[in-house]
Amino acid sequence: MKAALPEPEIVMKKGKPVSVILPIKQYQEMIERLEDAEDVAWLKKARCKKLHYRPLAEVLANLAKI
Repeated sequence: MKAALPEPEIVMKKGKPVSVILPIKQYQEMIERLEDAEDVAWLKKARCKKLHYRPLAEVLANLAKI
């Protein structure tokens, strides 16, 4: 088995890049950053919406129906 490479390795097919092989730690960090970016985007979108409040009694009544 080949040792882990310090740099990503690009897999070519017919002269075109089709895949990338990278260390699992680098992959996990990339996924975590992507998830963080998605969370930030969601928060920015949520902050633009007007807040809607309901009386506690109404919320409790709705929960009792479930």
